Amino acid sequence: MNLRDHLLAALRSLPGTREFHIHVLVTAPAKDNSLYPYASPRPRLYAQDILVLLSEQANPDSAPVFVSAIEASVFNAPATDCAILYVSKVDSTGQGISPPPTATLLSTLIAWYADPTTRPVSARHLWVHLFARAQSQYLFPNSADYEGKKPLSDVKLCAWWRRVLGRVAADVAVAVGETGMVGMYYVLPGYGQIEAEQALGLSSIPSASTPAGPSWIYGHPYAQTAIPLPCPPPENAHNLGHFIPSFDDDPKNRFMDEIALTDRAASPRKRARTETGRDAKERQDAGEPKAPPKVERPKGELSRVAPDEFWERMSFRQECVAGAVTGFFAVGFSAPRREETKPSPLAPEAGQVPRAMKRRVLTTLLTGTEFSTVERARKGTEIIESAIRGLCEGLAAHPRPPSSSASAGPSLAVPPRTPPRRTATLPSVDDVSPNPFDEPEATLETYRTHIYGAVSVSNAPLPQKAATRGQETDGAAGGVGGETPKVNVLAVRKKKRVDT
Repeated sequence: MNLRDHLLAALRSLPGTREFHIHVLVTAPAKDNSLYPYASPRPRLYAQDILVLLSEQANPDSAPVFVSAIEASVFNAPATDCAILYVSKVDSTGQGISPPPTATLLSTLIAWYADPTTRPVSARHLWVHLFARAQSQYLFPNSADYEGKKPLSDVKLCAWWRRVLGRVAADVAVAVGETGMVGMYYVLPGYGQIEAEQALGLSSIPSASTPAGPSWIYGHPYAQTAIPLPCPPPENAHNLGHFIPSFDDDPKNRFMDEIALTDRAASPRKRARTETGRDAKERQDAGEPKAPPKVERPKGELSRVAPDEFWERMSFRQECVAGAVTGFFAVGFSAPRREETKPSPLAPEAGQVPRAMKRRVLTTLLTGTEFSTVERARKGTEIIESAIRGLCEGLAAHPRPPSSSASAGPSLAVPPRTPPRRTATLPSVDDVSPNPFDEPEATLETYRTHIYGAVSVSNAPLPQKAATRGQETDGAAGGVGGETPKVNVLAVRKKKRVDT
């Protein structure tokens, strides 16, 4: 079973009567050395992009409309037998039937990579990372203008992510048994553990409905040694750049840049004598060992700032003190090694598509469609789904860009992003050797067997109260939204006055 079929099988159990149409784009591996730009030596990584688009059809007479979308990336580090799944963006339109499929779609995608029996990447250890930040829209332009989309608040978003990841971790912990290991970590910058638990409405006393499994640890995973890290520092050579990965649109990046740019004034020292070729020959003739290779000194204060101090100072960053609660989540999964023949980490597999195709579809989604109304959402869904099939059939025509005239509707709102990082001092990330494998070709057969799929759902509808309570629509990078529950205000009954 491939990823597409795995997601469709999970959607089949949702309540209600409807039909889902899914498009799954997974790119072929490519060399990438941008995840740890300040690490020395730079680790060798292989990256893949993931884009999942889900549309819903309420009945055979209606047109499909997008309801959920997920963008993620996978990084494989063969040297440490580790992989990273980074969930960068999750969004929905709020135009589907309740309950929405986003939580099921997302948890199934994460479990596909977390469970060693289905993990498509040859790695014994996997880390799932995400940054939870509440926003009204990300992947569906102008979807925030649709009245049916009600994004969650910042606190409820972090609580939602904690529940989703916790359920996946509990299921995978059962699957791997005692031979495996699961570690869950989260931080709400600016909050202590007790403050974070109170903000998220967590109870210290476990209830009967709380699933058994691994427990959350409030803090970062960079001090533990049970589950190996993708880029461990060399022995006795601390460098913060080996711990903190640089994900796209992540506020940690700009802070790492500032630490690398800051350097304390040091007292002048005499320049060390450089060994010449003559000196080396004399040492060799004398039977002395060769001088050790020169180790590059970490930039700025990367060698002085420990992970504990990094997260403490992260609490004072603008992105974390702007009035909204944000959350950083990291979950590690470790399992025994399976006896298998390891293919080349760069070899493309069946069903994978070129990176250019994923970028082209995503660009069209963000710039050529909008989802402020049902009609516009249906038109945008048709454009994207037709573009994916057309690219697999070899059609090169670009979808028409959105018109700037007033009749074309409101202008597209630009999704919020973390301010750009200071790339002037970043080490070069272009010194990668060419890929020995050709990019895969997306054909009509690939489209039918790996990219597009549909499933009809015909189950009992969700009870009205449960449907209202569970109504959720996504509107954040790695987050969802939902309706605010109704609050009943009880009137105070005054005690009658008795005259004596």
